[in-house]
Amino acid sequence: MEKINQTLKRLASSENFQKRFEKMRKETLEHPDIKAFIRKNQQAITEEMIEKSLGKLYEYTHQSKYCHKCESLDACTNIMKGYHPELILTRNSIDVRYDRCPRKVMEDEKRKNEKLIKSLYVPKDILTASFEKFEHDEDRIDAVKKAASFLLNYEQGKPVKGLYFYGKFGVGKSYLLGAIANKLAKKQISSMIVYVPELFREMKSSIADATLNEKIDALKKEPILMLDDIGAEAVSSWTRDEILGPILQFRMLENLPTFFTSNFDYQGLEHHLTYSQRGEEEKMKARRIMERIKALSEPVMVGGPNRRY
Repeated sequence: MEKINQTLKRLASSENFQKRFEKMRKETLEHPDIKAFIRKNQQAITEEMIEKSLGKLYEYTHQSKYCHKCESLDACTNIMKGYHPELILTRNSIDVRYDRCPRKVMEDEKRKNEKLIKSLYVPKDILTASFEKFEHDEDRIDAVKKAASFLLNYEQGKPVKGLYFYGKFGVGKSYLLGAIANKLAKKQISSMIVYVPELFREMKSSIADATLNEKIDALKKEPILMLDDIGAEAVSSWTRDEILGPILQFRMLENLPTFFTSNFDYQGLEHHLTYSQRGEEEKMKARRIMERIKALSEPVMVGGPNRRY
C-alpha cells in the first residue's frame, strides 16, 4: 500500500493539481480584502509569509463578512455560525480570527435584554410587522411617510428625532413600531420595544432582586428605544420621576432616538402625568417629563377605524 506522504507528493506533482493550485492562488491573492491587507502591512509581510499562509487566506475569501452572504443568523454560511473573519498578523504568518458578526451581536443583545427585562413582550403580529402589510390609507399615510423618513435619515447618519404616534385604540400605532423595528433589524440596527404599563409594574418588583439599576441602564443606552402605550399605566410619582424621568433625560442628552405610542396627544399625556395614584397634582413634574418627550420625538397622529375587530 502506498504511504500517505508518497500519495500527496504524487498528487502535488500532477499537472492538473498544479493548475488548480495556481488558479486558487491567483484568485486568493487578487481578492480585494487580501490585497488591501497586504498593502496595509507591506512592511511586515514577506513573500514567504504569504506562501505559508495561503490556506488561511483562501479560507478568509470563502467566508461571509458583515453578513453579506447570509440572509439570517440561522442561514449563516460561515465555518463558525454567527462569526465572521478578520485577517491578523501572527509572528511569522497571516492568520484568521473570528469575531461576532453584526447579526450575532444583535441576537446576543436581544437575548440579554429579554432575560433582563420581561416587559419586552410584544404580540406575534408586531414581531412580523412590515410596511408592506400596513394599509396606507389616507388616515395613516402621514405616519408611514414620517417613519420612512426617519429610517432613511437614520441610516445616512443624520441627527433625527423619534416619533410619537398617537390616536385611538386599534389604529395600528404599535404595529408601526414593529414595522420600523423589523426594517432596522434588516440593517443590523438594534432596537427595543417595551410595553410601558408592564415595564412599570416590573420595575417595582425589581427593587427586591436588586436588578432595578441594571434595567434602567439598559433602557437608557439602547440605540433605539420604543415605549409602547405610554399613558395606559396608573401614574405614581416614583415611576414618573425615578424611572421614566432619568431614562428620558439620558436619551435626550445623548441624542438617542426614542419612539412612543399613546392614546393621548401631548396635551392629554401631560394631564395624565400630572395626577398620581394618590390624587396629588404635580403640574411642574409632569411638564418636565413632557419637555423631554417633546425634545425626543415628533408627534404624528394615526387615524382610521379600529382594526382589531
